Amino acid sequence: MILTKSLEKFGDYVMLMARVFSAPDRWGEFFRRYIAEVYKLGIDSIAIVVTISLFIGAVITIQVSLNIMSPLIPAYTVGLVTRDTLILEFSSSIMSLILAGKIGSNIASEIGTMRVTEQIDALDIMGVNSANYLILPKIIALVTFIPVLVVFSMFTGLMGGYLIASFTGMISTAKYIYGLQSFFVEYYIWYSIIKSFFFAFVISSVASYYGYNARGGALEVGKASTDSVVVSSVMILLLDVLLTNLLLQ
Repeated sequence: MILTKSLEKFGDYVMLMARVFSAPDRWGEFFRRYIAEVYKLGIDSIAIVVTISLFIGAVITIQVSLNIMSPLIPAYTVGLVTRDTLILEFSSSIMSLILAGKIGSNIASEIGTMRVTEQIDALDIMGVNSANYLILPKIIALVTFIPVLVVFSMFTGLMGGYLIASFTGMISTAKYIYGLQSFFVEYYIWYSIIKSFFFAFVISSVASYYGYNARGGALEVGKASTDSVVVSSVMILLLDVLLTNLLLQ
């Protein structure tokens, strides 16, 4: 029963994406909506990304410093571990889980409200491809802006560690910076950005699907928003395992 229902939802999702990824009727309107979505979904998320990354970078530095107090382990290991933890996992995967809550719920509630207030029905009656008109700008905006959020997260996370080194004396700033530079692998940054593209697509498309198919009233819109966050989070975790296995082999 659960498997049948899941397959049915997946089929509906695929059919919706087929409607979404068609050529827009008016490219000028598409680009106007795309710019608006970049501001709403991307630029408005910079503050929360910077804040969380700054504190997480600081916490990782503190925890690593406290747990590797051994003469056999060089002090610069703190910077190295902080760097790799942020770049490999936090700035792409964990940050995407956070964005699934912020951006995903926003998309699902916005489109769901339009559905229950019959605005989407009005677009369909006028002959507009409502799925393409409403959803495509959101997906393209988040997928294209996600590398910016990832880079902001990496930079501010490492800066959080630097501030801890500067103001607490747990590790000297020179050794912290040396650790950041030691054994650096450029591909790890690209690996993180590649993963984020997939996560951004999952967040935006799954949230749009649940919002687009909301029925009823305000209660159903809230349920659609919650379901979108849960499903997006599970899909991000599954993709994280698969992509890590594929990209780091």
